[in-house]
This record gives sequence, structure tokens and C-alpha cells, in this order.
Amino acid sequence: MMRIDIITIFPTMFDGPFSESIIKRGILKGLVEIHLHNLRDYAHNKHQKVDDYAFSGGAGMVMMIEPIDLCINTLKSERRYDEVIYLSPDGELLEQSICNQLSLMGNMIFLCGHYKGIDERIREHLITKEISIGNYVLSGGELAAAVLTDSLVRLVPGVLNDETSALSDSFQDGLVSPPVYTRPRIFKGWEVPEILLSGDENKISEWKHQQALERTTKRRPGFTTE
Repeated sequence: MMRIDIITIFPTMFDGPFSESIIKRGILKGLVEIHLHNLRDYAHNKHQKVDDYAFSGGAGMVMMIEPIDLCINTLKSERRYDEVIYLSPDGELLEQSICNQLSLMGNMIFLCGHYKGIDERIREHLITKEISIGNYVLSGGELAAAVLTDSLVRLVPGVLNDETSALSDSFQDGLVSPPVYTRPRIFKGWEVPEILLSGDENKISEWKHQQALERTTKRRPGFTTE
């Protein structure tokens, strides 16, 4: 079973994403556990403050080391974690190969950053992996943590009704997916490619592979194709 502990100052931001669709299915099937931890509960000061001004000045606040250290070490005292992941704009760019690797993990901690970031000593001593979902900046790491969670949960065996579905997703074989069609066969004069109706599995497979190659070359030219 996969367990994900998410450290955040806005736990209610996860109510929607985690109560619907695939993530909810994984939780209800007992295949995934997701636990939210409000960082402010670990701030031992009058106003549960978790941020402070940066040394040397400058605009913006920095997340403090004490509450994060306490929260992570409290969790680690209860079980072993395979990864402690910080969601950061300058982390390793999330790709399917990373999702595949992490989906094999048992227990993980996700730390959601805010403000100008976290005290660098947290990154140096407590974090084992840093992940970014794109070269842009969000208001906080919660949305990125939700994206990462979704990308992993769907890969857990038994979560999807058809376990082979995830294996044919875009990027699993280094290519984007080929086009797909469903009924009706003809709509407003727009027809489904005849090859998909032929019943010839070998020719259909060849067509799909060729379409995937062409799409990858056009839409993801940086990817390696055959």
C-alpha cells in the first residue's frame, strides 16, 4: 500500500482533488492512504507563525526551519519513509519516468512550500528529492502536490479498473499517445480512420505507433523517438 503524508499550511485545498475520481477510488479500495498535516500545529509560538523575514533582508518571507523539522521528524519516528519530497519551482522537472519510479515506493512525505521558499537548511538536511511540475511559479506547493499525488496513485495496481490503461498512457514508452476515436463512426461528415475499423490488429498497432511517432516529433521535439 502507498502512504503519502502531505505537510501544508492549507490542508483544505486538497478537499476537492482527493474526494473525487481516481484518488478517491484508491483510498476507498484501501490501496492508498493520504494524510494531511497542518504545519501550524507544529509551530510552538503564540500565533502559530511558520514564516519569518530572510537574513540579509529582501522582499518576501521564508518558511521557518523549526516547525518543518518537528513535523518531519515526528512522522519519521512513527515509520520509515522512502522519500521526503519538496515541491519547488526549481526542483527536478516531473516526468513519467519519475512517476513510475515513485509509484513503487511505500511511504512518502510531500512538503508544500510557500512565500519565498523554505530555509535552505531544510533542503540540505531533511529533503531527499525536489520536484517541480513546470517552469513557472505557483502561490504554493499544494497544487503541485495534488498533481504529483494523482500521477502516482493512478499507477498503483488495482486503482484503475483496467490496469493496462496506465501502460498505454502518453510518455510511458517515450511517445505521446496516438489519436483515439469513439462512436459515432461519422459525425458532421468527419470520419473515423478506416484502419481502426478493419479488425486487423497488426495494421492497427502499426498505425497507432506511426501516429504516436509523428505526434511526438511535432509536439515534443525534445523527446527521443525511433
